[in-house]
Amino acid sequence: MRWWSVANFVSNAGTWMQLTVQNLLVLQITGSAAATGLSMSVQAAPALLISVLGGAAVDRWPRKLTAAVSQAVLGAIAFTTAVLVALDLIDMTSLMVLAALTGIVATVDNPACALLGNDLVPAEDVPSAIGVGALVHQAGRLAGAALAGVAVGFLGTSAAYFGNGLSFLFVASVIPFLRPAAGAARRDVPVPDDTVAGPGETRSGTGPDLTVREGLAYFWRRPRLVALAGVTGISSVFGRNYGLTLAVLVTGPLAGGAGSFGTVSTVLAVGGILGAVLGARLRKPSVRLVGALAAAGALLQVVAGLSPSLAVLIALVLPMAVVESVSDTAGTAVLQTDPPAHMRGRVLGVWGSIGTVWGLGGPPALGLLMELAGPRGALVTGGLLIAGAIGAGALLRRRRTTAPVVLRTQEHEAPGRPALTPAA
Repeated sequence: MRWWSVANFVSNAGTWMQLTVQNLLVLQITGSAAATGLSMSVQAAPALLISVLGGAAVDRWPRKLTAAVSQAVLGAIAFTTAVLVALDLIDMTSLMVLAALTGIVATVDNPACALLGNDLVPAEDVPSAIGVGALVHQAGRLAGAALAGVAVGFLGTSAAYFGNGLSFLFVASVIPFLRPAAGAARRDVPVPDDTVAGPGETRSGTGPDLTVREGLAYFWRRPRLVALAGVTGISSVFGRNYGLTLAVLVTGPLAGGAGSFGTVSTVLAVGGILGAVLGARLRKPSVRLVGALAAAGALLQVVAGLSPSLAVLIALVLPMAVVESVSDTAGTAVLQTDPPAHMRGRVLGVWGSIGTVWGLGGPPALGLLMELAGPRGALVTGGLLIAGAIGAGALLRRRRTTAPVVLRTQEHEAPGRPALTPAA
């Protein structure tokens, strides 16, 4: 697990370094901010369309082999981009094609690597492992943004792509040496005849359905997963996009500059790291905890929207980031531990498609809300909508819960049987 965490830190740093430089590269080629957004959408689009297929592949194929091959392919794409940039042969069309290929491979790589990390610890420690992964992600993001400036300033744009390619190869070289922990969740699933069962897997001639349809049906039949999707969705659309809302609030009503927003961004990053540390201590995360944290974060967002000064906003930003990070860690733990082991790849695939909808639709919706209500109004309105929706869902669930009654008979009493509901 230590080696896997180091590998993930290196990989995350390389990925964020490339993403930062890629936006600058698109601006250099086109001079258009809209084109920058388009390149990001092209890379995210495959997750919307084929994430479920990628998750099904992860459930069907040996996990270590799948993760190693996908990391190697992503490294090859990064090296190809680096060569084109170094030779000044890159154009917008080739960059879009390479971004789309990266997005396609990521639909397999993301769930494979996430679930491979869970195999390295006993089942009861999976929530903590996910928290460690969130901490590594936050640290890698900070390191990658810093390395991007160094790479471009001293070595040129292509160096960021070369560095990211090396980070993928480092992860691929670590994977063969990983061993599942004693007590890790096993996948007792039918392995195709032309593949070799990997560690933590057993070969069986019969077993659960491995189709995409079965994964979709399982997700929608699980009320707690649907509730988790609802909580995360409304939070993603009307909150969380603090890079957008707080930037406008700081530079507008609070009359701050780029330096002030940089301070706010730093506090957000520190809060994310603290939240990841706290999230790693979770033992039994639940959808109820995710909802409570999301509602608390929404109320903090409302207060932040009413901040009279930059100092007050900074004081509120830290707990906002902490609550958001713990909520994300708890939600990810539920998502990766609630389904049976043989179904988790497809559940993550469904989640990838749903999350892409929020990622693509959230910023435009929030931008429109800011146009109509201003940055303060967007923060207050969004926070109230999140808290209100979560509260309404909790009340609805409580009303639908059946109350135990005592059924009396002539011979004995049978306490504790559920009352008949109107639907029954």
